[in-house]
Amino acid sequence: MFDLGGWLLYLSALMGLVLMLPAQAFEPGTRIFVFALGALGIWRYSLRALHFARSMLFLHWVFPRARRRASRAGDLATPSHVYLLITSYRIDTFTTALVYQAAFEEAIDCGAPTTVVASIVEMADQRLILALWEHLDPPSRVRLRIVRIPGTGKRDALAQGFRCISRDMPDEDAVVALIDGDTVLEKGVISKTAPFLRIMPSVGALTTNEFCDVAGSYAMSEWHKLRFAQRHLNMCSMALTRRVLTLTGRMSLFRAPIVTDPSFIDDVQNDAVEHWRLGRFRFLTGDDKSTWFSLVRMGWDTYYVPDAAVRTLESPPDPRFLKASRKLMFRWYGNSLRQNSRALKLGPRKLGWFTYYVLLDQRVLMWTGLLGLTMAIVASIKFSPVYILTFLLWVGITRLVMSFLLLASGHRVGPAFPALLYYNQVVGSVMKIFVFFRLDQQSWTRQKTTLDRNLGAFHRRFNHWSSWAMTFSAASLFIAAVMCLLSL
Repeated sequence: MFDLGGWLLYLSALMGLVLMLPAQAFEPGTRIFVFALGALGIWRYSLRALHFARSMLFLHWVFPRARRRASRAGDLATPSHVYLLITSYRIDTFTTALVYQAAFEEAIDCGAPTTVVASIVEMADQRLILALWEHLDPPSRVRLRIVRIPGTGKRDALAQGFRCISRDMPDEDAVVALIDGDTVLEKGVISKTAPFLRIMPSVGALTTNEFCDVAGSYAMSEWHKLRFAQRHLNMCSMALTRRVLTLTGRMSLFRAPIVTDPSFIDDVQNDAVEHWRLGRFRFLTGDDKSTWFSLVRMGWDTYYVPDAAVRTLESPPDPRFLKASRKLMFRWYGNSLRQNSRALKLGPRKLGWFTYYVLLDQRVLMWTGLLGLTMAIVASIKFSPVYILTFLLWVGITRLVMSFLLLASGHRVGPAFPALLYYNQVVGSVMKIFVFFRLDQQSWTRQKTTLDRNLGAFHRRFNHWSSWAMTFSAASLFIAAVMCLLSL
């Protein structure tokens, strides 16, 4: 539904900013402010425009051709066996019931022999799953296997599920869908995605479009919807060269020989990084980054199917928007940054030049996202308050345009999107900088699980204070660079 009142309120705020500006917004001698912002804008928005152009090319030309090829394959593209691996831990009963009912119905409808593997911790989940199974009474070609594990984390749950599938010794035409315990499969998602693994021999895994239902405030709901709209366009852009950057844990489809490979299982279960200052530490979260890295390192392509969708049932970790969004950013950005440096080491030959540049840009984005605001604040103090008002107007207009471009994603766009876009840029940049110097700090938001490295007292204190020292040094250099720039 189009929120006319919200959009009118936003446009009124922009007009208010216009009326507050004097006739001469910039004074002689401060042209460097305009030049710097213009240069930054050309650089940042040219990359956004390139992503948008690539996503439209994929969505409206490349993918439709691939879809027609998949449709022509017919029954030949049907997998020999489908495995639906679902991991559940501390998810409410209502959500668990929706997730498993949708999975069982998809197993019945997909037409191929199917095994649903439930990797769970709690007996209550097992009773609920068995009750749903008996109620739906699937045909004999559909099987259910329950894997019970200790509550030691999602990585162990996935690894035990992979080993369970390995015991079947599936052939090369079998596929495995990894599904989170809060993800409801849309009808036909397997039949829409599986053929692409048959017609694209170089693709090792693919992921799907996502929509969400959020149990939270209006701001939290709009924030998630914005994220999924952006995700859709970014995935389309990266899929143009078959280099989707994450195989999201919500729902991704893999070739069975990959997930049953002992080296792949070890990559997911025991993934770790060696940091020059923080030492060696295991990845607690970010299994979707581990699966992607393992595949790309082995030489597989990754893909995106935009017309196949799942629906996620989001439960924010805190009822307060600011606290919940920061917690989620801490986890998401930490996963990306832990992945970033080792992914770059694969080099442009393996990644492709565009993918390599996008990964390199992730390291710069945390600083460029703050540059415009920092320059506006310093210029308003040094020269005139007009600069901060001019900058806010610029932000308001550009984010309005960017929000309307998201309409091309097919996701609903709300009047809060422009403000949330800039919130993500500023707060997201701060969170990325904070996490970048604390890559060993990890936690799940739902399970409240944290990484215990059993470090000695000296090592813990060294990591803590060295992280703060490097954060302070980097921030000081950044502010000094802005001050020097405005002094030119």
